Amino acid sequence: MSWSGEDESWRGEAGPPGQPPRVRLMHHDARWRQEFEQTRSGLLQSCQGRVTNVAHVGSTAIPGLIAQPIIDVVAVISRPDDLTAAIDSIEGLNFRRVETARWAASAVTLEKPRHGEPTHRVWLLHPEDDFLHRAVRLRDYLRQNPETAIQFEETKVARWKQAEGDPEKYQADKSIYFAHLEDQLSGLG
Repeated sequence: MSWSGEDESWRGEAGPPGQPPRVRLMHHDARWRQEFEQTRSGLLQSCQGRVTNVAHVGSTAIPGLIAQPIIDVVAVISRPDDLTAAIDSIEGLNFRRVETARWAASAVTLEKPRHGEPTHRVWLLHPEDDFLHRAVRLRDYLRQNPETAIQFEETKVARWKQAEGDPEKYQADKSIYFAHLEDQLSGLG
């Protein structure tokens, strides 16, 4: 969107041995939508009706936005009894179950590939889950409000630079900004 500095030092790099890799940001890639569509198709087909809805969320779902190159997806299970079978089916697509962030505690989180830096993340949720509705609402709001999306992008890049690519600091700073955006959305009704 707006940030297009000549200095490409904002790109991430490997962290020290034994440490998580540094957060990596990149300009929007038009192939992210196609990656999502392939992921969506694979999830729906492999889960055989246990997953009924799949939505692309996060920064890669917002055209033009700088993002971590990870396709974020929310997948909705049809019934609570389907959770274990859905996890098993998704793991069969080269995903691994990982610890879920506190702000998405109601979800089961899986990442692809099984080894190395993730390229895809799936949050498996129940249909009435608040996280599902918040993620989709935030995505739609940023898509429909380019000025806010630009502010979000600028803040994200600034927080990334301030955290020097440290994953924990970056996520903590980003969570604060997300909370601010969600408060704005709540005020809109």
